[in-house]
Amino acid sequence: MAAERLRVEISRAVSVLNPAVAGGGGGGSTPSPTRMSYSDRFIPSRSSSNLAGFALLDNSPSLGSDASKEEGVAVYSMLLRSELLGGDAGPLSPGTPDKNSLVSAGVRDSTKSPLSPSRNLLRFKSDSRAAGAPCHKSESLSPGALDFGTTGASSSPVKLQRKVSRVPFKVLDAPALQDDFYLNLVDWSAHNVLAVGLGNCVYLWSASTSKVTKLCDLGHDDAVCSVAWTHRGTYLAVGSNAGEVQIWDAIRCKKVRTMEGHRTRVGTLAWNSVTLSSGSRDRNILNHDVRVPEDYTSKLCGHKSEASSVCGLKWSFDDRELASGGNDNQLFVWNQLSTQPVCKFSEHTAAVKAIAWSPHQHGLLTSGGGTADRCIRFWNTSTNSHINCVDTGGQVCNLMWSKNVNELVSTHGYSQNQIIVWRYPTMTKLTTLTGHTYRVLYLSMSPDGQTIVTGAGDETLRFWNVFPSPKSQNAVRDSGMWSLGRTHIR
Repeated sequence: MAAERLRVEISRAVSVLNPAVAGGGGGGSTPSPTRMSYSDRFIPSRSSSNLAGFALLDNSPSLGSDASKEEGVAVYSMLLRSELLGGDAGPLSPGTPDKNSLVSAGVRDSTKSPLSPSRNLLRFKSDSRAAGAPCHKSESLSPGALDFGTTGASSSPVKLQRKVSRVPFKVLDAPALQDDFYLNLVDWSAHNVLAVGLGNCVYLWSASTSKVTKLCDLGHDDAVCSVAWTHRGTYLAVGSNAGEVQIWDAIRCKKVRTMEGHRTRVGTLAWNSVTLSSGSRDRNILNHDVRVPEDYTSKLCGHKSEASSVCGLKWSFDDRELASGGNDNQLFVWNQLSTQPVCKFSEHTAAVKAIAWSPHQHGLLTSGGGTADRCIRFWNTSTNSHINCVDTGGQVCNLMWSKNVNELVSTHGYSQNQIIVWRYPTMTKLTTLTGHTYRVLYLSMSPDGQTIVTGAGDETLRFWNVFPSPKSQNAVRDSGMWSLGRTHIR
């Protein structure tokens, strides 16, 4: 009964609003009494409703015309597109009227419509800061984030720049550490032991236990000029001011042998597998085969200038090529069999002490010049060609490549005494480290390749975490190092 009464009331309401619905006649005729019929459901019909009386339509052409229907569909499509994809959603479809036709039809620009509170609807919020400014971690996009405001394209993942602490995590006092550009007094072994030449003594500092051991004392009439560990880190070579090269067993703190041949101080040493090369102020390079009793097996005499002093030596990672630099501004490359340089590079205009071979690219050699030069240069020893030159603005004292990533670190003297980490091959500065008050003359790296130690005439050793951990144990061949894993210096 309730349902039946509801149907009656609905029918009466319809008949009051439009008598034609109940009477079936014209809009102005008086309804005649008819018998009302009922069905199981009510389906309203608005075909004869006077919608104009409710102000639902304006004075535009009637809805029945095809042009009006097409325009209404176009306006709706335009508004829907602008709301979903933003006001700059791209070109309209052929069936969509342009902006001018929409404005003339009485519809406002979709970008200014009150129905559109923001043009960034369904779009990730972008950083409003200037391009190139670093992002805060909480504002960075996820690797799979898409910008729905850009049609047909997705945003690339945002790569966060690696953060490098600009403060050394450890500082050690190193009394009597010499401020001499031509000496090499610091080296870090594969067993995580740091060797430092202080005056006429060599001290060993264990990075694992912080224990300090006095390895040797050359006496009051001599001084330590260079130190270099073997690849396995059990023996240490020591170059003296008197021209001797001594080999010391670091575990037993005992001298194994002494090799002569230089007339004056030995400022630089470099090991390959079985050969120790020494460079001296006497302009000569001696190769010592530690398996034979002779003091040296070959002499290299490429730096012939009267004022020349060999101050930089480095063997390549495959032990096939030896690079040497001197204060005659020359950079030479030697092989194992020849006593004459196979490559000669003369572009530097100051002493070449900083030398480093890339562990990532065969034949890539890097060198740095002194105060009058200030440049880092890159060479291809396979083609005997110059690749690139970067002016650093200061004296280049040391260069060293990272084992773990394609980056290198340089230390500098006059005038800013800074340490710079470079990303290769773009040679963009990743970070600049400061703290030393004298020239940063000494540089070495931990066995895992993550930490560097720097030394200066301010008589301090500073430890910096600058490189990431190794991605692969087989990334670089370096005997005895990769099995040690992460080291902690505390």
